Amino acid sequence: MAKTTEVRDDVIVRFAGDSGDGMQLTGDRFTTATASLGNDLSTLPDFPAEIRAPAGTLPGVSAFQIHFADHHVRTPGDSPDILVAMNPAALKSNLGDVKPGGQVIINTDEFTKRALAKVGYDSNPIEDDSLESYQVHAVPLTSLTVEALSDFDLSKKDAERAKNMFALGLLSWLYSRPTDQTRAFLEEKFARRPEILHANLAAFEAGWSFGETTEDFAVQYEVKPAKVPVGRYRNITGNLALAYGLVAATVRSGLPMFLGTYPITPASDILHELSKHKRFGITTFQAEDEIAGVGAALGASYGGAIGVTSTSGPGIALKSETIGLAVALELPLVVLDVQRGGPSTGLPTKTEQADLLQAMYGRNGEAPLPIVAPQSPGDCFDAAMEAVRIATAFRTPVILLSDGYLANGAEPWRVPDASALPDLGVDFATEPNALDKDGDPVFHPFKRDEATLARPWAVPGTPGLEHRIGGLEKADGTGAISYDPANHDHMVRMRAAKVDRVADTIGDLEVDDPSGEADVLVVGWGSTFGPIASACVLVRQSGGKVAHAHLRHLNPFPKNTGEVLKRYRHVIVPEMNMGQLSLLLRSKYLVDAQGYNQVRGLPFTSRELEGVINSALVEVNA
Repeated sequence: MAKTTEVRDDVIVRFAGDSGDGMQLTGDRFTTATASLGNDLSTLPDFPAEIRAPAGTLPGVSAFQIHFADHHVRTPGDSPDILVAMNPAALKSNLGDVKPGGQVIINTDEFTKRALAKVGYDSNPIEDDSLESYQVHAVPLTSLTVEALSDFDLSKKDAERAKNMFALGLLSWLYSRPTDQTRAFLEEKFARRPEILHANLAAFEAGWSFGETTEDFAVQYEVKPAKVPVGRYRNITGNLALAYGLVAATVRSGLPMFLGTYPITPASDILHELSKHKRFGITTFQAEDEIAGVGAALGASYGGAIGVTSTSGPGIALKSETIGLAVALELPLVVLDVQRGGPSTGLPTKTEQADLLQAMYGRNGEAPLPIVAPQSPGDCFDAAMEAVRIATAFRTPVILLSDGYLANGAEPWRVPDASALPDLGVDFATEPNALDKDGDPVFHPFKRDEATLARPWAVPGTPGLEHRIGGLEKADGTGAISYDPANHDHMVRMRAAKVDRVADTIGDLEVDDPSGEADVLVVGWGSTFGPIASACVLVRQSGGKVAHAHLRHLNPFPKNTGEVLKRYRHVIVPEMNMGQLSLLLRSKYLVDAQGYNQVRGLPFTSRELEGVINSALVEVNA
C-alpha cells in the first residue's frame, strides 16, 4: 500500500520488556542511528533493581526512552509518543506515561492468560476497551521473528531471542532511521558466530520490511537533523564522559593516574572504561573492597599520581575515614560518587540526589572539601577535569556528585579540541623551602602557597624533602605532630579557608533571566538542569517570567550566590531528595528558599516543574 511521510519536530520513543528481552541494546542501537542522523537527543535507560527479577513480572521490566528532535533537547521527554511493549508487564508499568492518542505496539504473542494474570490483568487489554485512548498496533513480534528465521539452523528459543531486532527494524523504518550502524554493530559483535549474525540481520531486515508492507502502519515519520554548532560530535553517556575527562586530565597534567575502586552500580562503567587506557598513563586497580580502593588511591596521590576512586553512596560511607585522612594530609584525591536511590542498598539502578549532605559533612571532625556536580552526560567530561584541577591545585580531596540518570543517559557531545583544554600542570616541591634555627635549609611540608593556601606536594624519595604523614594533627609549617590546642584550631580553620579559596577560581553564578524582570528564581544542581531549563522555557512560552540558576560548585558556592538569591522574591529549589541544597542555602544566606522534592528514583518531568513554577508565579502576583 502507498505510505505517507509525516515530518515531526520531535519524537519520544520508549522500548519496554522483560530484562531478558534486550531493550537496553535495542534502545542503544536506535540511539546510535539517531545520533548519526544528526538529531539532538537525550535518553533515559531504566533498569530493574534486581539482578534477575522473575520473568514477566512488574519488577523485571526494563525500559529505554529516547527523545530526539530537530532542535535542542534537554531531557528524555515527559510522555512517550510511542511505546513498544514486549509483554503484559511492560504494558502495565509504562502505559500510564504514554500521551493520550499515542501509539502502542504490543507483542501479542506474550499476552497469554498466564502472563496476564501474573501482572494482575483480569482481561486482555488488547481485546477490551481499556486501550481505546491510544492507537494500538497488535503485532505478533515473536512469531513473526521465528517465521523470518525459519530457514536458519536455530532452535525456536534462540530464534525468539532476536525479536528485539525485529522490533528495532520496525521502529527504524517507522522513524526513517539509518540502518548502517546497526548492521556494522551486529557484524562486529557476532563476527565469530556467523549463524547468529545472519539471524539477527534477518530479523532486523524483517522488521523493516514488515513496516514497509503492512497495512497497520500507514504513516512513516521523519525528524530532520538539528542545527548545532559546527564540530565533531559523538553520542556519549555520563560515565563514559567522566572516564574521558579523567583521561584528558591525565594528559593535560602530565601526571600518571591511579584508579583504586570496587565495582558498584551505577559507577562500575568508569572502571571498565579507564582500564582500556593504559597507554595514557592510567592504572586501574579493582580492590577487594571500598576501603582498600580509596586507600590505594590516596597512597598513589602521596606517590605523586592523581589518585581517583569511584563509587556510589554506600561506598562513600565506607570510604569516609580515608577521605578524612586525605583532608588531614592535604593531598589531592578525586572521589566520584555516582548517586543512586538509598538508604542502604535502596534502589541501586535508579537515580537520586541524596548524597549532598553526606558529601558535605559525612566525615568525623571538621573535614571540609570541595564538591563539584555535572549537569548533563556530556558535562561530566568538563566536571571531571574541574575536579582534578581543584584537587591538584589546592591539595585536597574533591567529591564529584554525578547520579544514575547522568551515568546511563546519553546525549550528543561535541568533541573538544585537545589543545584547547586547560593546562593542569603541577609543580612538585624539589628543594627545601625554609631554614632551621641554625640557618640550615629544611623542608616544611605545611608551608603554604599564599594564593591557594595549598601545601607543597613532595614526591617520596626526593632528597632532603623527607616528612611525616599520618592522621595525627600536624603543626602548621613544620609538619611535626602537634597536640597544641591553638595549633589544632589554626589548622582546622586553615583547611576550611583553603577550600573557601577555591571560590576565587570558579567565577560567578550565572542567571538565565531573559526578561530581567522575573520575581521567581529556580535554583538547581546536578541532573535537574535539563528538566528545570525545559520547564522555564515552557513557562516563558506561556507569558510567565522566571529566572534559572544552576550550581556546578556546591562547596564552596560561587561568591555572588547570596546576592543572586536575594535578588528574587521567591526561590524554588527542585531536588531529588528531601531538601538538602535548600537547607544549605537557607542556613548560609538566610533566604526563604523553598524546596520542591521527590525521591521516586526517576528524574523530574518538565511539565511537573512547569506547574510548580506557575503556582509560584500566582503566589507572588497575588
